[in-house]
Amino acid sequence: MIKARKVVYEYYRRDENNEIIGSEKAIDGVSFDIKDGEFISIVGHNGCGKSTLAKHLNALICPTEGTLWVDGMNTADDDNIFNIRQCTGMVFQNPDNQLVANVVEEDVGFGPENIGVPTDEIWKRVNDALKIVNIEKRRKDSPNHLSGGQKQRVAIAGVLAMKPKCIVLDEPTAMLDPSGRKEVIDAITMLNKKEKINIILITHHMEETLNSDRIIVMDGGKIVMEGSPETIFKQAEELKKHKLCVPQATQIADLLKNKGIDIDRTILTREELVNEILEKVDMQNIKQELKQDSKQDIDLKENNIKQDLTLDTAQNFDADTITSSEKQLQESDNKNDNTKIKLIETKDLSYIYEKGTVYERTALSNVNITINKGEFVALIGHTGSGKSTLIQTLNGLVKPTSGVVYYNGKNIHDKGNSLKKLRSKVGLVFQYPEYQLFAETVIEDVKFGPKNIGMSPEEINDAANEALKMTGVSDNLYEASPLELSGGEKRRVAIAGVLAMKPEVLILDEPTAGLDPAGRDEILGLISELHKNGLTIILVSHSMSDVAEYADKIYVMDDGCLFAKGTPSEVFKGYKELEKIGLSAPETVYIMEKLKKKIPHLEKYVSTEQSFDIITPERAADAIYSLLKGKEKC
Repeated sequence: MIKARKVVYEYYRRDENNEIIGSEKAIDGVSFDIKDGEFISIVGHNGCGKSTLAKHLNALICPTEGTLWVDGMNTADDDNIFNIRQCTGMVFQNPDNQLVANVVEEDVGFGPENIGVPTDEIWKRVNDALKIVNIEKRRKDSPNHLSGGQKQRVAIAGVLAMKPKCIVLDEPTAMLDPSGRKEVIDAITMLNKKEKINIILITHHMEETLNSDRIIVMDGGKIVMEGSPETIFKQAEELKKHKLCVPQATQIADLLKNKGIDIDRTILTREELVNEILEKVDMQNIKQELKQDSKQDIDLKENNIKQDLTLDTAQNFDADTITSSEKQLQESDNKNDNTKIKLIETKDLSYIYEKGTVYERTALSNVNITINKGEFVALIGHTGSGKSTLIQTLNGLVKPTSGVVYYNGKNIHDKGNSLKKLRSKVGLVFQYPEYQLFAETVIEDVKFGPKNIGMSPEEINDAANEALKMTGVSDNLYEASPLELSGGEKRRVAIAGVLAMKPEVLILDEPTAGLDPAGRDEILGLISELHKNGLTIILVSHSMSDVAEYADKIYVMDDGCLFAKGTPSEVFKGYKELEKIGLSAPETVYIMEKLKKKIPHLEKYVSTEQSFDIITPERAADAIYSLLKGKEKC
């Protein structure tokens, strides 16, 4: 289907006279073959050449050197471009960049119409494509009224309607919530298995590659690893060298191996990990011990059916009645004098977009939250749940339709209160913060905020240098253009620009979206360090594993309302309720849930009171190790 031979692609830097002043190889001597019907995942850190390679596959760009054929057609031949683009469809990271019509079905028909397909055939293709991606019921809707996952399915349907043999997807889930990610991955897996369409998936989410036939790993514009998921993920240390990671189930298995547990195969999924553990657990000994403890005969078969980690009838898991979470958080407040200080509080906060027009939409409805000094608070919710609107009310960028926002006990919109001053105290870093960068040099960009709030020249210099040092930006980049930096470096500079204003609260809206695993860990490590140094953090995220690892408290949003709040363990205990609103729990939670179903009274054998306290791979590995070692003592 696709054949690449020694493909090289160079980007050229030009001066103001359009003269070439330098070049950089984004792809450097790449050769590979993709057979008909294969599902290929391409992974690698930011800047490794993945997206540049993807653009070659439907002749958006052509090799500087070497040759690339698509279905036997040379992409360098202009006469082939039209046919190549019919053969290979592209789905980009942000579906909004591909949706052009006001109605879903018209958007799906846009491609076929442009290539001259007869009208009757267009509607047949539209009907078929909508059915394949399961979005038929929304065909008369505006794309603007769809969720992120639904929009991405419409974008895929638009490509499908052109009858491609191959679909290339460049990080199609980077901006989606867990439910949207699952929708898209399920859809493309089905297209590959049932429709026999070639899938080439570029992603930073390692779990999304597990259905692949092969994984191609890129670094420095070259292919550095290639093989089946089993072959690639058994080389965890090698992947780390290329700034990548392994799925959480694989990570837990590797941690167990390091503790001396004999696992002789590559674990990829939660099911494989659970089965491996169950093979090593002496269920008869556990059954006997439980008989002795409880003096009751436990029927394991019956237990497997009945044991379930759902909250009993959701156990009041909603915004009005989560008393256990409030109680625990209040106890935490009383233990720590720092957290007794309320920095931000909202009372019955509501916001309506375009009120009084036909486009009126409620974004927030009677939201009440409290952010205490020194807390690390996570805000989660499905795409369109109101998260971004909520954080913009906290520093006055959006004025609520009703309700009040308090900062240090004062209504931020009262006369005499300066919103300019507030924004220096409550710093906001937007999603894709590199879009906030605009100055000619890094240092000038970071100085912009301090200048705006009236700092003296000396204070500006000190604040900018301190902020850049705090965020780990190398001093040899201070005079560089921020637009020439890597994705991770750009985000560090954007965060530095906010920190230079000496805020008390730092709000970050999806700061790791689109970053490779190493870049993600760098940014989250930086944020964690800032929190340890006393900064109050509010993190908006779609990554449940990140939230589980770093947050003290979680607020869950659903359709503009506060759905739940609590510690990470408490919130993720209600994973089935979270799934109903488009979210999920960390993979570790599902692994422990499966074990709990198979092993009666699992908490007896692990180091925590409830298995739902085990929400990170490290905790899971410790708990499972205790279980297995406990088996040996029986």
